[in-house]
Amino acid sequence: MEIDRRRIRRLIQRSRSRERALDRLIRAQLWLDPVAEAVQTAVGGFYDALGTPGRAIKDVMHGTRVLGHPLHPALTDVPVGAWTLGVLADWLFVVSGRVPPIAGDLALAAGLAGAILAALTGYTDFHETAGHERRTAAVHGLTMTGVIVIEAISLVMRLSSPDLRPIAVVLSTLAWLIVVLGAYVGGHLTFGIGTAVNHNAFYDGPTDYVKVGSRNDFPEGEMRRVEANGLPVVILRREGLLHAIGAVCSHAGGPLHEGKVEEGVVTCPWHSSRFKFEDGKVVGGPATFDQPLLVARERGGVVEVRLAHPIK
Repeated sequence: MEIDRRRIRRLIQRSRSRERALDRLIRAQLWLDPVAEAVQTAVGGFYDALGTPGRAIKDVMHGTRVLGHPLHPALTDVPVGAWTLGVLADWLFVVSGRVPPIAGDLALAAGLAGAILAALTGYTDFHETAGHERRTAAVHGLTMTGVIVIEAISLVMRLSSPDLRPIAVVLSTLAWLIVVLGAYVGGHLTFGIGTAVNHNAFYDGPTDYVKVGSRNDFPEGEMRRVEANGLPVVILRREGLLHAIGAVCSHAGGPLHEGKVEEGVVTCPWHSSRFKFEDGKVVGGPATFDQPLLVARERGGVVEVRLAHPIK
């Protein structure tokens, strides 16, 4: 028994050593949970207070509407690029004087404008996170919010008095260095943890019809989950016709077959993303990617499906 316990302890220690230092550090910050919960409550309360328009605005902020792609990462390039240009302009002015000081000021202001919009979309996405993902997102969000505050102070100092410009330049440079750290955490949030990625990006399913059940397995108005060559599929019979889409929600991998279906639209039980069974299109966020669509048919009482648009 003692040998087994030692072996278990070694395995636990080995698994911890393989975990990234960033993840270990964030997991240890228990204070992040109440802060993150308070922020999520505030964000959710804000959109709820707006009623029906709030839901539409939230979809735009996620990128579900208009862009059809996560909006936050697309916006972050604006402040990062502008602030990088601003720091270069500031120090060229300090060192050579050949660049007018207003160049750095304009770049800083443009970065602030883009950062505010990026923050709004980021906190909207943050509302749908949980667990370690939420803690990591909180670190990223708080870091970038701190950068916005520092850059705003720098801009006010620049506009207040020329004598304060040297300190303002140092503050902007410090903020840019913090941006690099925050961007690293944000990149890990997406590429390391999988936040806001399409959870069906690597799906593989049948290109030819495969049997998934019989006619009696799919009663009118009820969803049924099946496997089609390893691909999880949810099937709905509506007005006698069979409709089939991928059963794994593209947003965070939620089980669509456990959700609710109304008027041919299924709502994910995890974060309330909504998809049309007819074509797999996302009609409500936070999801921004459609579901894999399958063609379903009945032949001799046998139900078969195949991918409508194979990716390979």
